[in-house]
Amino acid sequence: MSSAGVQNRVAGAWPALPLENWIATRDTLHMWAQIAGKIRLEFAAYVNHWWNSTLYVNARGLTTSSIPYGTGLFELQFDFIDHKLVIRSSSGSIKTVGLYPRSVVDFYREVMATLHSLGIEAKIYHMPVEVPSPIAFDQDETHASYDPEYVRRFWRVLMSTAEVMQEFRGRFIGKSSPVHLFWGSFDLAVTRFSGRRAPERPGADAITREAYSHECISAGFWTGGGDVTGPAFYSYTAPAPAELARAPVRPAKAFFSPQLGEFLLMYDDIRLAESPAHELLEFLQSTYDAGANLAHWDREMLERRDWDGSRVYSSGSNQAH
Repeated sequence: MSSAGVQNRVAGAWPALPLENWIATRDTLHMWAQIAGKIRLEFAAYVNHWWNSTLYVNARGLTTSSIPYGTGLFELQFDFIDHKLVIRSSSGSIKTVGLYPRSVVDFYREVMATLHSLGIEAKIYHMPVEVPSPIAFDQDETHASYDPEYVRRFWRVLMSTAEVMQEFRGRFIGKSSPVHLFWGSFDLAVTRFSGRRAPERPGADAITREAYSHECISAGFWTGGGDVTGPAFYSYTAPAPAELARAPVRPAKAFFSPQLGEFLLMYDDIRLAESPAHELLEFLQSTYDAGANLAHWDREMLERRDWDGSRVYSSGSNQAH
């Protein structure tokens, strides 16, 4: 059995996460994550496709990983067990900021003051990105909710999803992103690349041009919003082949959204399945197969092979030979 299949049997690995029950908390946490991500972006060396700014799932929540500052390092970790932001410095100092119902401006001011107390002077762009009607962090009294139970559930889903995505990522030997959380759109994602440059998108800004400079197939998990009324897994190919919307994918409840231009699989359609991890792997693999075949990727070069040269993974199976 694959590692994803093993973790699937852990009680509570795929808890209910109805968006309407925690949307206020989700939106507050999103703003707090943007603050942490922008701090990482301020100091981390640039990496293609903005991978120097993302957050990562770990054993207690979400982390920036190590951030360089002067001759040392520091790290910000959202601890969703004890519900605090932990700031560690390579000098040995550890400071915490509480996670509880509090406004974004209150959180922002304490984080900046705490960094200052550690000798870290961080100046970030104070406006959130990729959200409708953004409010500056130092003025946002609107977002002030925090339900620790739903934050814990969110983290539990991220852990389960990240483990499946790591297994999926291991099937590919071409250029691939880490499994990481983009704090702008607040989604957990992993992206594969064909190795070929993509046509420039008309009217794209600098961030979008860099993000989609090369052909890619990206998949991820999002908590929902707008027409997507609940948490969902997604997959898209960029640029999208003409016949992608009609390509067969699995599991049976996966579908193509013309509005979004991507495949979706609603979280609630698999979380109570006998093996949610297997269902998710099927979705990741089959949507990748569809995009890679229609876009004529060189799959012989990009994917793992068995000793006899046959493909190790393909749609319909999540087992390695």
